[in-house]
Amino acid sequence: MEVQQIFDRIAPVYDRLNDLLSLGQHRIWKQMAVKWSQASLGDTCVDLCCGSGDLALRLARQVGANGRVYGVDFSSQLLAIAQQRSQSQYPQPPISWVKADVLNLPFADDYFDAATMGYGLRNVIDIPCCLKELHRVLKPGAKAAILDFHRPENSQFRAFQQWYLDNLVVPAARHFDLTEEYAYISPSLDRFPSGKAQVQLSREVGFATATHYPIANGMMGILVVTKG
Repeated sequence: MEVQQIFDRIAPVYDRLNDLLSLGQHRIWKQMAVKWSQASLGDTCVDLCCGSGDLALRLARQVGANGRVYGVDFSSQLLAIAQQRSQSQYPQPPISWVKADVLNLPFADDYFDAATMGYGLRNVIDIPCCLKELHRVLKPGAKAAILDFHRPENSQFRAFQQWYLDNLVVPAARHFDLTEEYAYISPSLDRFPSGKAQVQLSREVGFATATHYPIANGMMGILVVTKG
């Protein structure tokens, strides 16, 4: 099953399963990502793989009425949910919801003051290409904060993570008839580059600085990059 189809299918329960997957902590981590992006009042920002809109809405509150936020995703269903949420939670958000591929963004070079990405980098088919596109659309000196799940280096935390996925997350997904869709998580974690490797990839595509911050005992991390 293609990744786009997976996210279209899980759209109706995406937020509830995110709560379960993150032990309810994903809102805290998303706020950390917004803070590390250094988005400020009046800025023009982008949230890549925006899903149901959590990070984009947080960015909108950060940049204020004179700022602008673009939420980008390839799932029409998730974008529809994001738009509904923005209308009910933040009636006049400076947000444009854009259906697009993060490997080929429909924006000019040097366009954004800041960027975020939550749980998206692990799912793209070409991580270096995604990072290169992100680098292209950021203004010189701009930062991006990329939040995602990781395999922890510590064997005990790694074993706990796998137990949690097998015994809580997948059964919960089964309840929503989404077993196949959520079974992709474990292999996606195995394929995902470590924080150190992400830093190296970021430098190779041109970012001037790149730092990876492990959180939640290494089960989560935020990559913060700066365009030179």
